[in-house]
Amino acid sequence: MKRVLLLLLCSLLIMTGCMNIRKQEDIVQTDEENETEVSILPSHQLSKSQYKMLLPFRPSAARDAITNQITNRVDIDELEDGLRRHSTSVFDPEKYVYEDGQYFTTNQIFALIDELNPEIEEKKKKEDQIDEHRKNPRVFSHILEQNYLKRKEDTVELVGVSIGISLKSVYRFTVETGGSYYYEDIPMDEMLEEGKRIAEIVLNNARDIEGLENVPIMIALFREEKQSSPVPGNFVAKTVVGEGERSIGKWEKISEKHVLLSSSQSTGKYSEDYQKVKSFGEKISQYFPNYVGVIGEGFYIDDQLSSLTIEVPIEFYGRSEIVGFTQYAYGLVKEIFKNHYDLEVIISSSDKTESTIYRAAGEDEPNVHIFH
Repeated sequence: MKRVLLLLLCSLLIMTGCMNIRKQEDIVQTDEENETEVSILPSHQLSKSQYKMLLPFRPSAARDAITNQITNRVDIDELEDGLRRHSTSVFDPEKYVYEDGQYFTTNQIFALIDELNPEIEEKKKKEDQIDEHRKNPRVFSHILEQNYLKRKEDTVELVGVSIGISLKSVYRFTVETGGSYYYEDIPMDEMLEEGKRIAEIVLNNARDIEGLENVPIMIALFREEKQSSPVPGNFVAKTVVGEGERSIGKWEKISEKHVLLSSSQSTGKYSEDYQKVKSFGEKISQYFPNYVGVIGEGFYIDDQLSSLTIEVPIEFYGRSEIVGFTQYAYGLVKEIFKNHYDLEVIISSSDKTESTIYRAAGEDEPNVHIFH
């Protein structure tokens, strides 16, 4: 009887697998050389807030430009992830498919950055150059393009574009090769004013690109953190431009912030969350002497905690200790942290992630995975 049930189960799994394969849809696309290729539209969506992505993945037409323009890796990640997150309010992930930007090229982006940033005259005296840099900081760092597509018979068509404009909060400059670096803080209001001016010009450039003449475009302004920051910057404003429009109307303010929950937050509006992270670490240290500390990062929207990530680096002596540590951390998660926000605990040794504990907002039971 058990053997019969096993055979039936195997048959069901095979049939299910075939059904999933058939659900994956072939999409015919044409590249910039007018050559056709077949892409696959995955049958499953990871979540309602995650876009399906065409496979094989087509890199951006301006790939690698971002790493030349933005020096902090966490800023790069947040610019990409955050722009996609804000796009969900305009381009429904349950209706549209995501693709990296295919229209703005590296040369076009670099040309706009050079055109829209002030030019500093290098023939002046050193002191005059420093003064000119401080009065005219180069605020504009990068343009990130993301495309949103809709299925149409056996192909897809572009139905919307998101553009992230990355702007500096600190301008770092030098006036001689190999010389010292100077730093100029850029106030938020000055950065916003400059960002909105740049956005108008970027929009008009987008409308001159074949394929972008008429699609809706969301533009969002991103404020970078300083180069050494362990947490990324954040988006500060966004707007949606209708089909074919060449001017920007009203901007919507974005209030979000990444916060490193360290001792500097022991007082103030993040103090309650800091104290919980601190308590989590203190309870771990009572039973695991080789524990070295925790790193907590909170993501706040309108001053409300939206997600909390806790990294726990620790040296383990064996697999049993990893399991025991994870079990104990699991209990602390349920004891200390509310379920009003997404929570992720990443437990790692010197060379790899050993286990993770994740709980989505609103859920009671965390999910646990121990890596082998």
